[in-house]
Amino acid sequence: MVIALALTAIGGIAASPGNAGTAVPAAAQSVALGRTTLGGADPSVIRVGNLYVAAKSVNGGIAVRTATTLEGIAGAPRRQVWTDTGNLGEVWAPEIVHHNGRYHIYFAAGRSAAHRMYHISSATADSGYSAATKVALPGDRWAIDGVPFTFNGQRWFVWSGWAGDTNVEQNLYIARMSSPTTTTGGRYVISQPRESWERVVGNPFINEAPEPILDPNGQLHIVYSANGSWSSKYCLADLRLRSGGDPTYVWDWYKSNGCLFGSYAEYMMTGWTPTLHVDGPGHHTFVLERGDIATSPPSGNRFPTMYHAVAKGTPYAWSNRYWYTGTAVWWSKTTYRRANVPGANTDVGYSLKFFE
Repeated sequence: MVIALALTAIGGIAASPGNAGTAVPAAAQSVALGRTTLGGADPSVIRVGNLYVAAKSVNGGIAVRTATTLEGIAGAPRRQVWTDTGNLGEVWAPEIVHHNGRYHIYFAAGRSAAHRMYHISSATADSGYSAATKVALPGDRWAIDGVPFTFNGQRWFVWSGWAGDTNVEQNLYIARMSSPTTTTGGRYVISQPRESWERVVGNPFINEAPEPILDPNGQLHIVYSANGSWSSKYCLADLRLRSGGDPTYVWDWYKSNGCLFGSYAEYMMTGWTPTLHVDGPGHHTFVLERGDIATSPPSGNRFPTMYHAVAKGTPYAWSNRYWYTGTAVWWSKTTYRRANVPGANTDVGYSLKFFE
């Protein structure tokens, strides 16, 4: 099985996810350092059969790489599949999925407040993509980092955006999809950067790079990046939808009480330890089959991830970011707590531990 080979290659070993309050030994964290030769940010990688497929913003457009192993992505030939001939502007964070027999790439493009989500698609991984079509999101506000997924038989779109027309904070929003480029109904906020550990770096305060995944109980998670990507305090955190919850109702979402993958002990959730070898890990990908959350890994062994970060000892700057391979494991019986909000203030379920 290809996924098992990938786990072996990046140091995946069996884990014991039963005690969420137990710190992970330093030795376990350094199983694999994982830095690839691929500089840059915002990895998006899926597996389609025996092929790993990655999308990346390159030279004012989008390039795709394919390889038979996850580690092989960095050295694979780069094939430009879309170029910004229409002068849309800065091209950010392409997200690739394979749905209904086609490859779909979603990306943000624009300048300043004009950033919006766009879509291209092809029957082939690294060629033949369509012209870019703007994704019709409710309210037509600034939007980046969008990704589609299917949950409870409904196609959804989750992204990072502004509440209004000014750059005060980036929230996470969700909407129902009616086609690859259109949504139906309203947009619903599911997370705002209001916790102290996600307001360490401001101007603006940041929730971005949402990545959906299903836990072994079938509950929906949105793992996202908090704090500014220009800071070493960038980190991963989690939103967990309560069992039977409504994805459009903000109080059905429970947030981890701190970073789950980050560089500073004081901002980590209790029982989670900071990174040893990288600073500011964030904007990750779960490397799912076809990018489909229905293929989310079960409990037990670690499963592969990719993320961007800066090596410790290196000045933290966008230009020093690299793609890294890593692993994660489901961590059971984890309580997320909140205070003074409607409904129950605690929720117990799976969380995630991330490893370099």
